[in-house]
Amino acid sequence: MTDKICSRTLLFRLTTLLRSATGRVNKRKARLAFKSKTSSRPSDYISWIRSKVGHEKVFMNFAVALLRNEKGEVLMQQRGDSGLWGFPGGCIELGESFEEALRREVFEETGLRDFEIIKQLGAYNWLELTYPNGDVAQPMDVWFICDLHEPVDLAHRDTETLDLRWVNLEKLDVELFNPKFVVAIEDYLDWTKQ
Repeated sequence: MTDKICSRTLLFRLTTLLRSATGRVNKRKARLAFKSKTSSRPSDYISWIRSKVGHEKVFMNFAVALLRNEKGEVLMQQRGDSGLWGFPGGCIELGESFEEALRREVFEETGLRDFEIIKQLGAYNWLELTYPNGDVAQPMDVWFICDLHEPVDLAHRDTETLDLRWVNLEKLDVELFNPKFVVAIEDYLDWTKQ
């Protein structure tokens, strides 16, 4: 508990020091300063936790984006680790909110920055998922419905993204990375009909 209190105190002090002339806090600078002052805090949570537990089952928290276009299609991502399909998003790093993680992950995986979070669709506990590298997790996802305000470069590729595609979720024709995503997809489709 003392570590938690000390970390909060340090973050508060750094935030206070980094206030701009307008009185607003530059959260990114505060978070980076906090991470540099707390060297025991990892900047890549997954690598850090896996260095401690190997492939053992751990809780992992994710933010997931359902990025919609004007036709009502949703952007899907073919994952680099499995070749299967999912949605832009990823693991929350220590010190990040769900929204911050969502924005960071969407940018890393798609290059997109200009989108609006319309609604938090729901929180999902998938109980167990084994990744292609053998890591086992109990993923807990928070899914967000988002509207895009910029064009998508469907040719965007990197180690995490093999392909991007607009998909009509009522006619899903791709193999899902996590078959349980169907529950969140059904919730989304129900929401679109309200």
